[in-house]
Formats: sequence, structure tokens, C-alpha cells
Amino acid sequence: MQLKRMFKVGGWILGAMAGLVAALLITSLTSVDLISYRQLPCVRETAARLQRARSETNLAFGELRAGFGRAKLTPTLGAERDDPVGGRFRSVPLAGYGARRGRPATGMDQELWVKAVAFAVGGRTGVIASADALIIPRPVAEDAASRLRAARGLSRATVYFSATHSHSSLGGWGEGYVMEQFAGPFVAGVREWFAQQLAAAALMAIDDLAPATLGQGGFSAPDFVRNRLVGEAGSKDPEFALLLVKQEDGDATVIGSYAAHPTVLSASNMRFSGDYPGYWELAVEKGAGCTAMFLAGGVGSHGPRPGKPGLDGAQFMGETLAERTREALTKITLTNRVSFGVLGLPMRLPDLQIRVKDGVRLRPWLAQGLLPTPTDTFLQGFRLQNALWLSTPCDFSGELALELKASARTRGLATVVTSFNGDYVGYVIPSKYYHRSGYEPRTMSFYGPQLPGYFMEALGTMIEVLASPP
Repeated sequence: MQLKRMFKVGGWILGAMAGLVAALLITSLTSVDLISYRQLPCVRETAARLQRARSETNLAFGELRAGFGRAKLTPTLGAERDDPVGGRFRSVPLAGYGARRGRPATGMDQELWVKAVAFAVGGRTGVIASADALIIPRPVAEDAASRLRAARGLSRATVYFSATHSHSSLGGWGEGYVMEQFAGPFVAGVREWFAQQLAAAALMAIDDLAPATLGQGGFSAPDFVRNRLVGEAGSKDPEFALLLVKQEDGDATVIGSYAAHPTVLSASNMRFSGDYPGYWELAVEKGAGCTAMFLAGGVGSHGPRPGKPGLDGAQFMGETLAERTREALTKITLTNRVSFGVLGLPMRLPDLQIRVKDGVRLRPWLAQGLLPTPTDTFLQGFRLQNALWLSTPCDFSGELALELKASARTRGLATVVTSFNGDYVGYVIPSKYYHRSGYEPRTMSFYGPQLPGYFMEALGTMIEVLASPP
């Protein structure tokens, strides 16, 4: 009788536990939302903003003035105490690979830089600034933009950020579990140093404004890039895009952008380096006698093919691309009378869809608590004569970039799509890959299958707006 009672009580306990587990699953899990992106409320909000932008965005046309600036980003290690203003720290981790487990950098193979070009036409001013860094984190971008607004009255739409996406660069800027997996343990002063140097390079460029010319060019480099997600079953963007800006006194800067991920150097590298973009910059500056700055293109799903491993591979890839760059620069036609326009588009994001398996996700309230990510973000475009540069807050897919470039060509514009514009919302890759397993489609596609279509429609409309004649 006692044994029977024990089994009965045990059954009640097991039933209660099963009920509790079921309740937890019901309250914490739900199915992936597969509705069309056009049904999302945030899409309607963005469409309304773009409609206003059609009437408010006007291109200026006139004589170009341009200026150049740069500021060192390499921190000094081994200081007795952290000094963010001077860039001196006790230690700083490298950003890029979780496999490093937050270990500090041990030295430097290449200096890290922030470089900037300022443009002014018809009373309008804008700046493109890029850093030898993994990304431009949102708190850093907001701090730098605030400094530029206070110093020169620049709006956020007129400051175009990007990064080389080196996976062997400055870390310590990410706060919270997820960011610290990529950037190492949080070091509060690193954010201040990063923002200070971004603003310093941009201000130097603005103060350097002088009569100038510009031209767009580039070359195809399919041998150094691959589709790392689906291989030959997908497409890849082989274009190495160039924008040459030259002042009347001869000083010049070339801006380059390419889609191959700067992951030639692996997680075993523990020294600061710009990876292949850093070697490209150094070789162009030495061989062409101008400043070179690199902006990561549509690096989503696009890996490098360096031909050699490690530092030898990064150097070979960078220097070979620099040789082709120097040849391409001789073919660029420059003009001093240009169309210039900027467009910034604030966007509300869909709910998070963090999946535990393909069709099952965490409920948004739980996902937001575990993965603090933005609820809003920003797209941006710069029109420079017949060149259109579009910035995105993510690892933007090279396959999607190809579609935007083809659309813009029908309007007579050479278009470049860059990543890491001062925010980060994960990977944005074609929705047809959403149900695949793996890092990009499963782990890093934070906002569900609707985000690619949402971004593509917004960017396509931005092309229409910025393609209008001045």
C-alpha cells in the first residue's frame, strides 16, 4: 500500500514537471514567422520615409572640393594604466574569432589606421571614413558622429562609415556575451579611443578641403574570391571597385572595395594586422604615391582565395591586387564638376528570429534578452557623379550586391555596396539560403527570412532617388 502511494505521488511529481517543461516551451518557443516582408509594419514605416526622401533629396552639381585625413588606430600595449585619449592600454584583445577566447594581442605586424575623405559640392559636405577594424560598432559610430556634429554640424546621413573587416584588429569594444565572443573582453576605454580617432581623421579631411577631381573605376578579380556558403552553386561578386580623388596640388586618395572576407589570417594569429586589405593599402601607397583606404564590400558568403596560407597569403593577395589597382588607376577619367548627394534612411527592424532549429525560434522577448541587438538601424547612400556607394549595417551578401549593381547600371550608375556602416545586425544573405544549416544562415541571420527582401527593396528605392538628375 505504501509502495502504491509512493508511485502515485511520484506520478504527480513527474506530471507536474512535465507540465512545467511544457509551459516553459510554450512561453519561450514559437514557430519561425515566414510571412512576406511586405506584411511587416516596419516595412510600411520605411516606405513612408522613403516617399518623403523622394521629395526632400536633391543632388547638388558643381565644382568639387575634397580633403584627406588619417589617424592611427593601433593601440600602445603594456601601459601601467589605460589612457584612452593617448591610445595606451594595459592590454587589448584582437577582434574577429571566438576561437581566440578573448586572449590579448601580443604585438603588431601592421599599423592600424582610420582614413577619411571629405567631399564638398555646392555648399554640401560629406565624409567617407573607414577603419582597419572588424566593424564600426554602434556605440563607437554614435560617439564619433556626435563629435563631428558638435565640431562641424554634420548630420549622421553625411558621415559614411565602413571597415576593412580585418579579423586581426582592435578588440575590446563589445559589451555583453555575444559581442565579447567576437571582440574579446570589454575594455571601456577602447570605445573612446576608437571614436576619437574616427572623428580625428574625418575632421582632418574636412579641414583639408581644396579644389579636386574624382573618377570611378575598377577591375575584375575572380581569382581571389569564392562563394564560401554554396560554392559553384551560387554566384560571387568579383569586382574590385575604385574611387580616385585627386586635389589640384597632386595629393590623392584611392578608395577600394572588394567582397572577399579578410580571413586569410586565422585565429592563431595574435598580432595586429590589416590582413590582405592592409597589405593592399601599403602596396598602393608605396607604388602609386597616394593614400589608399579599403572598405569591405558585400562580404557575406564571400571568402578569400589567397593561394598561400597565413601572412604570406595575406601579403601575396594584397600586393597582387595592388598591382592591378595601379594599372586600373591609369584608366580612370577625372572630372572636377560632379553631382553630389547623400541619403540616410533610419529603419525599424523586424522582431528577432533566433532559431533553436530550422522551424523553431525563441520568442522575441527571450531572444532580445539573450542577444541584445538593435531594434532600429540605418542605410545610407552617397552619389558622386556617376558613382553610387551604398552602406549597410551588416555582413551584406555579395550575391545581393550583384543584383543592386545590375539595377543601378540600367540608370547609368556604377554602384558599390559596402558593409559595417556603424551598426551590426548580423548577416543579410539571399532568403533562398535561410533554411540551410551553418554559421551564416542559421547562427547569424538574426532577423528572419524577411530582412533580405526588406533591405533590397529599401536599397533599390534609394538607388532610384539618388539616380535622379541634379
